[in-house]
Amino acid sequence: MNNTKLHVLYEDNHLIAINKKSGDICQADKTGDIPLSEIVKEFLKNKYNKPGNVYLGTIHRIDRPTTGVIIYAKTSKALSRMNEKFRNNEISKTYWAIVKNKLPKQSDILENYLSKNNKKNKSFVTKGKDGKYSKLNYNIIKSLDNYYQYEINPETGRHHQIRVQLSNIGSPIKGDLKYGAKRSNKDGSICLHAREIIFKHPVTKEELKITAPTPQNIIWNN
Repeated sequence: MNNTKLHVLYEDNHLIAINKKSGDICQADKTGDIPLSEIVKEFLKNKYNKPGNVYLGTIHRIDRPTTGVIIYAKTSKALSRMNEKFRNNEISKTYWAIVKNKLPKQSDILENYLSKNNKKNKSFVTKGKDGKYSKLNYNIIKSLDNYYQYEINPETGRHHQIRVQLSNIGSPIKGDLKYGAKRSNKDGSICLHAREIIFKHPVTKEELKITAPTPQNIIWNN
């Protein structure tokens, strides 16, 4: 089993939140690489000295080269209730992104229709309404040397939504070759970070706010 050291952001009897590193996959896929879900299961098995299989439900996903907060369910009740919250848009998500080209406005709303090409694992902005409606808003956080950092709040949860919507207005995310960046990042990451997630706990109903520190590297430390 992968000996990756997990950065646990939050844990109780129902949920566990991890600060995902770039390169980790949230659940098993065709690559055959060990998914983060299995690493978390092993972590829980060892931590609580569980003899049998550990239950862990995948609630949502973030892209492999993306970093930041990902939440798993430790009970089937928590999984079904969290799935419902995602379906009903009762989850507030905040991302941070670093781009090379400044976005047209300090803050704005982007609305597009997106279609997914499964063979290429890529989404595209469609001119008609053939795709799925996608909406996000952005605000500038700061100007860096040669780059700009933005806070982004997606209001819909489409495949590669932030990546394709920023690329569509001429500002691909740093390192994101798939969506038009000129150069890759040395570690294969893209500068997109799932910074924060806010929701009412599926069992206790208390509001939870889980925040993930950014990766420790020069570009984010700026």
